[in-house]
Order: sequence, then C-alpha cells, then structure tokens
Amino acid sequence: MTLHFLRRALYSAALLCCALPALAGDAADAPADFIVGVHTRLFNLPRPVQVPFKLMHEAGIRSVRDDAFWSTVEQQPGVLRISPDWTKYLRAQHDSGMSNVLMLGYGNRFYSSDSKPIYPTVRAGFARFVDYVARQLKGQVGFYEVYNEWDLEDSLSPAYGDAYLELVQDTSRQLRRIDPKARILGGAVTSYGIKVGFADRLLQGGLLKYADGLSLHPYVHCEKTNGGNTPESWIRWMRQVSAHLDDVAGQPVPLYLTEMAWHSTGRLHPCGVDEDTQAAFLARAYLLAKTLPAIRGMWWYDLANDGYDPAEQEHNFGLLRRDLSPKPAYEALKRIAPVLNDYHYVPGPNLPAAEGSDDLLQLEFRKGTERVLAVWTAGPPRTVTLQLPSGPTQVHASEMPQMIALVGSGEAREADTAASTPTHSPASPATY
Repeated sequence: MTLHFLRRALYSAALLCCALPALAGDAADAPADFIVGVHTRLFNLPRPVQVPFKLMHEAGIRSVRDDAFWSTVEQQPGVLRISPDWTKYLRAQHDSGMSNVLMLGYGNRFYSSDSKPIYPTVRAGFARFVDYVARQLKGQVGFYEVYNEWDLEDSLSPAYGDAYLELVQDTSRQLRRIDPKARILGGAVTSYGIKVGFADRLLQGGLLKYADGLSLHPYVHCEKTNGGNTPESWIRWMRQVSAHLDDVAGQPVPLYLTEMAWHSTGRLHPCGVDEDTQAAFLARAYLLAKTLPAIRGMWWYDLANDGYDPAEQEHNFGLLRRDLSPKPAYEALKRIAPVLNDYHYVPGPNLPAAEGSDDLLQLEFRKGTERVLAVWTAGPPRTVTLQLPSGPTQVHASEMPQMIALVGSGEAREADTAASTPTHSPASPATY
C-alpha cells in the first residue's frame, strides 16, 4: 500500500443534481465545528518551533495540545516562573492561527515527591500553580485540561475517582474566576478506564457541572483480535460509548479525544502497523469521527516520533519522523484536512454498522454546494461498482480513503493536495 491512492473515476452531470438531502436550515453553510488537532511535545523543551508549526499549518492542523507541567513552573520551592519556551511556543501558535489545549498536570518533587494532588499540602501547591499559570496566560489558552490519565494507576477505586472530581471542581472554580473565556476539559480517561466505568463515575459525580466536555484517550491499537484495532471497529465502539455516557449523564456529553493514534512499529511490536497502514487508519479514523456529533475534536498523538527505536511504540506514533521528515500519516492528514475543517458530514447509510457488515465505506461531506465523497474498503483492495443516482460507477477502493469531488460531468483528474479548501472547475469532477 502506498500513498499514491487516488484513482480515476467517471461521474456524469446527473450526479450533482441527485445529491443526498441537504442539511437542515443553514447548517450546511455554517463553519464545520470539528477540531483537527495534534499533541506536540514541544512546550517544555528548548526546541525550535518555527519548522514544526509551519508543517502543522501546512497540514491543516487547527489546534495543538501540550503539557503545562507544574514541575516546569516551580523549579525552586515557592518560586513560580513561566518558561521562555512556553512564551516562544505560544507566540508561534498564535502566529500560526491555531488554538490550543494545555494539560495542567503531574506532580512536583517539592511536594511529597511528585505525588498526585490528593493530600492537602500537595493540593494547595497545585492550586498555587494553577492560579499562577491562569493569571500569566490569561487570554492565550483555548482549553485547559485538568490532569492527564488520572485513572492510569487505578481505574476502579471510587475514592480515587472522587479525588479527581474534587481536583476538577477546585481547578474549574479557579480557572472560571481568572480566565472565564477558557474552556475546561476533564477526564483524559484511558481506554481501560472507559471500559471499566471510570468515565461513568465522573459523570455520575457531576463532572459536567465543572467542565465543558469529557476528554477521552480511546486507543485501540492493541485490540487486534477480530480486527478490533481498525477504525471501523473503533467508531462502532465510540458510538456505543457515546450513547452509554449520554444515558449515564442524563444529557448529551461533548467528547474531546485529546489523544488518539496508531503507532508504526510494524511487525516489530505486537500492537504495531506499518507506516502506510498508520496513514490509512488515521484518514479513516478522522473521517469517521466526523460522523459522530458527540465528538467535538480529535488530537493525534503525536506530532513527531519521540525516538529512533523502530520497535518502541512510544517512538513511532508521530506524523513526522524524529528529524521532522513527513511520514505517510502526515501526507494523509494534509489531504483530508480541508474536508475535516470546512465540510459537514451528510448522514447516510454507508457506515460500519456491525462487525462482518459490508467493508465498503462511502461517506459524503458538503460545504454549501460543494460535495465530496470519501470511499474506501476495510478489506482487500478491489474495484467496486458504486450504485449512484447517475448509474453504476466503477471505482478502485483500497484501505486509503479516496476523496472524490462531486462537481459535474467529465473525466476525473488528480488534483493538488494542498491543505486548503479545494476549488474545482464546474465542468469536471476531481479527486484530491
């Protein structure tokens, strides 16, 4: 499988006039509200940021997530300071026109040896850290996320979950008072925590009274049995999770997937996939995420590989290699970003409804009068005949989504893949 996945297809002018029903009201013309993000790992280190931000901007990434470490701010007892690296990062982010998510977290060695903020003395120190950061960065933060994967050590203990809820409640009150325009996310719940009810208990405890959304890290890269690691299996699970959480909360729960990815270790790791499959899974997961209204955004973890070991999963999640050269996943995101950022999903029947259902996927997206069809197969590559209103049409379907602009009659052509809203001649359809 390579990234040269676009194929020629034939469409007639009748296809345009036989579109699926438009979205109600003016929704089809409103800006898309799905956030395309990435975790960067640049905030706390003295690394150059101009090239990474340029690459993210060119890929159509709209939001960056990173870690606002307590240990970075308080490096001497009682002395709090904003790192110059934070200032540099925030300036580059602002200049790139991106929003951000800052995770407030982890311990500090001066407070019970990096303990979580549970005990009163540690909680008081954490509160001073939050107060200082919120005042210094007022107006520069889109989302604050309260801690990261609190449940990683213990997803089952009610007392452990209650301690986190207290932290969210106290931190939220501070942030609302100091920087009321910043939104707040709580949870950062691991896949295991989702499955064993940690997220349920947060909602039952009133998380949405204090936070604007629930953040999840729903990784499935190790769920290889019966194809459980595929994007199609993942979105089926996410639909079930979303419906269940809405029921638990008694209201719609906004979901922010602040970490999600597959790593490109290939056969060197039992949970790995190769780089091309990583790229295909990325494209399919992002497109499928837009079909679930509860998902407000997804942040790929992470921007660049964290090391050079080809067998270490933490070294191979990136869109870029360690030297910032693009991996296929980066190019895949760059190709679909215009649709993710600016188009709305048009609900239709061609979604992975259940395991073993037809593995051919067709998703339609639109922006005003512009329409795009995403087509791929979760099975072996093959030529398929799409039953379209204009008549049967043959398309080569592979694991990488083929993005087809439905614009008129004539022969399809491969178009430039710049991460901006594509423009096409009204005389002919195009792929990009």
